[in-house]
Amino acid sequence: YGHWAVMECLRAGRRSADQLLLSETVEEKGVVADIIALAQKKGIKIQRSPRRILDDLAAGGNHQSTVLRVGQYPYADVEDMLSLAQQRGEKPFLLLLDLLKDPQNVGVLLRVADSVGIHGIIIQERRSVSVTPSVVNASSGAVEHLNVAQVTNLPTTMKDLKEQDVWLVGLEAGPDVPPIDKSDLNMSLGLVLGSEGEGMRRLVRETCDILLSLPMRGHLASLNVATAGSVALYTAWQARGWEGWKR
Repeated sequence: YGHWAVMECLRAGRRSADQLLLSETVEEKGVVADIIALAQKKGIKIQRSPRRILDDLAAGGNHQSTVLRVGQYPYADVEDMLSLAQQRGEKPFLLLLDLLKDPQNVGVLLRVADSVGIHGIIIQERRSVSVTPSVVNASSGAVEHLNVAQVTNLPTTMKDLKEQDVWLVGLEAGPDVPPIDKSDLNMSLGLVLGSEGEGMRRLVRETCDILLSLPMRGHLASLNVATAGSVALYTAWQARGWEGWKR
């Protein structure tokens, strides 16, 4: 639900789409007109519905009078991510999320991950947020273009990545953790972020090759995980020479 989530889902074309629902009062102009044109091109049924029905379908989310009925999200495998890096002729650039639970935080991180050209995102299947409609909306539909893998055990997957020469860098707050500019991130990289409030689990932290922090000079001791992760993702991309960016 939401203009850009629906638009990017249609553009990506990775899911089956059965029906586009629009509120009875929304005008067919701007991005809504573009969504309708794309849905018609794909042969998707379009229906005008009372706003209360869209409210129910979006479970109270900000649907902007636009809801798309779709199939399940197509999760990827970790090998798909490594293959994508190889196809692009780039060193792997991955994001690992350790039991994040807030759809807004995950959506923001996915949108930034798409912006920096990440090859894939790895989340644990249980006790972690999945790619829900609210996550798709929070990412402005960016997740529809990304490789996201759900794994049974994150530490085990991390060990497998280490065997494939991927360096795992955990982002951690604390005065004794080296700042992020003290390591060269231009390498096969898996950036690891801990959950809201609790941070990385002990085994996840111990499996990391390096722990780094963001320097802080204000009154607060830490940043929201989505903000900290976004800064770290751009820092890593900068270290890679803004790889893939057409200047």
